[in-house]
Amino acid sequence: MSLEVSVEKSLGGFALNAAFSCGAGITALFGQSGSGKTSVINMIAGLLRPERGRITVDGRTLFDAAAKTNVPPHRRRIGYVFQDARLFPHLTVRQNLLYGRYFSPAEGRYATFDQVVELLGIAQLLDRRPVGLSGGEEQRVAIGRALLASPRILLMDEPLASLDDARKGEILPFIERLRDEMRLPILYVSHAMDEVARLADTMVLMANGSVVAVGSVEELSARADLPLLARRQEAGAVVHARVASHDARYGLSELHFDGGVLRVPRMEESVGAAVRLRIPARDVSLSIGKPGGTSVLNVLAGRVSTIALDDGPYAVVQIAVGPTALLARITRLSAEELDLHEGRDVYALVKSVALERRGP
Repeated sequence: MSLEVSVEKSLGGFALNAAFSCGAGITALFGQSGSGKTSVINMIAGLLRPERGRITVDGRTLFDAAAKTNVPPHRRRIGYVFQDARLFPHLTVRQNLLYGRYFSPAEGRYATFDQVVELLGIAQLLDRRPVGLSGGEEQRVAIGRALLASPRILLMDEPLASLDDARKGEILPFIERLRDEMRLPILYVSHAMDEVARLADTMVLMANGSVVAVGSVEELSARADLPLLARRQEAGAVVHARVASHDARYGLSELHFDGGVLRVPRMEESVGAAVRLRIPARDVSLSIGKPGGTSVLNVLAGRVSTIALDDGPYAVVQIAVGPTALLARITRLSAEELDLHEGRDVYALVKSVALERRGP
């Protein structure tokens, strides 16, 4: 299944012009608040009409301005999960879930009630009403209701934005299961890089109503030349690794990746499991000589690829550690004193405590 989007619309003084495509798995529509992300998915859902452009899902045209085609929202077979769960308070969880089936023809259903309940771990909630659910439980039910409509694509508009870290940590593994087991296109709107790094395969970066870049999360997150991602809180690299061992004595896990070894606070995943890890640029220090007598456990040999200077006191340095790109956010003064330049050999120092997985 695939989604193709090319839309334009004027919203007051705001001009929206977005074009991208995505397939199975999670595609993150990422950008700051006001960049146009929610307007784009509302157009896909049929809740907002573009002035120009075309939208297709799996080759089926949902909107075409030139051909005057505009399929009504209820006939688009698109699931939509909002920031708030929007469950019917007078219905039980079971009844809320079954409501989703009314919008899918019997011959087109691929998601069964039992399958969705097991996937989202909500069997114990079926006879309860929304008023007695936690925020994380409500969102899982909302996702289940959308899945039981057997949608061609699932839209998720910042589904974790209203949850605290504990509830986010509760629901993230279920979204990962959804990604891995259902294999339908999911367009996931977010302005939280930690969520995107953990969940998404592809990123569509938006700013001021336009698509700035499209690519894999690993590729875009490691680019120091993208101002939105090079900001203090967002800069960082996404690393695919495998759990090699657990150290019960010190509460650490050893991860192997293309570029070396990382020791991190113990992870729940079993030995051999594939994991995705985000290494924030603000937690990476650089040295031009191999340091000794340091408490930092992760010292990785690398080479400077690029250096991007911002308007303030900082520089974002991309370091090639084998085939893996890491980012370090340091001061411009440090970059000058270390005489950093493209091609210079350096050591990247990453504190283990900085890689502890909390919630996202």
